[in-house]
Amino acid sequence: MNPNNLTIATSASSSNSISPRKMNKDVEKLIDNNHQWCERIKNEDPTFFERLSLAQSPKYLWIGCADSRVPAERLTGLEPGELFVHRNVANLVVHTDLNCLSVLQYAVDVLKVEHIIVCGHYGCGGVMAAYDNPELGLINNWLLHIRDTIYKHQSMLTNLSRKRLVDLLCELNVVEQVMNIGNSTIMQNAWKRGQKVDVVGFVYGIQDGYLRDLGITAENAESLEKNYRLSIAKLSEAKTLSTSGNE
Repeated sequence: MNPNNLTIATSASSSNSISPRKMNKDVEKLIDNNHQWCERIKNEDPTFFERLSLAQSPKYLWIGCADSRVPAERLTGLEPGELFVHRNVANLVVHTDLNCLSVLQYAVDVLKVEHIIVCGHYGCGGVMAAYDNPELGLINNWLLHIRDTIYKHQSMLTNLSRKRLVDLLCELNVVEQVMNIGNSTIMQNAWKRGQKVDVVGFVYGIQDGYLRDLGITAENAESLEKNYRLSIAKLSEAKTLSTSGNE
């Protein structure tokens, strides 16, 4: 069978072909919500789904935390098709993670996104777990990458309240992931061929809903190194001011 000849069933034909079964109420709620959302969108824009089905051409790749309180499209005010999204615990970009690197490569080489956003959030459970280092099982291996950041910036993480320490570590983690993306062969090759794509670092405040720009933006290999140093210096200065103000 030629896969190119396969047809994709519409939502209407799919629902008619599936035998009814009793669903858990929590799961059924998702279907009900979807139908309401779908009807609302169709009423507002009758051709929305038809246009959406033709192709995607997002300007942005979003690499964020899997935390359920950080909904990428919603907090940026973007619509379906405008944001290419990859999420994992603590928004890490690891050079052995083929999942993340595949998303990055597809976004840069195929979709030709113009902006790559690494977005962490304050109070990140993954960051806190990396610092506290409890025995959590398999995920401890993943969190080792954040522990590397802790060791690297240990001098900045002293004489701080618990909350301020975690917040600063969340910020440092984002900066390090921006650096990891910029140092990847995917980005290095894109910049060498003159592709216009930048990498930026944001942190989201769950407590107030605002995104904050951490001031690290890389448009090429040179600005990556320069702005990394500037961003670390800025965070160090802010830490010094906050601790001196508490004396």
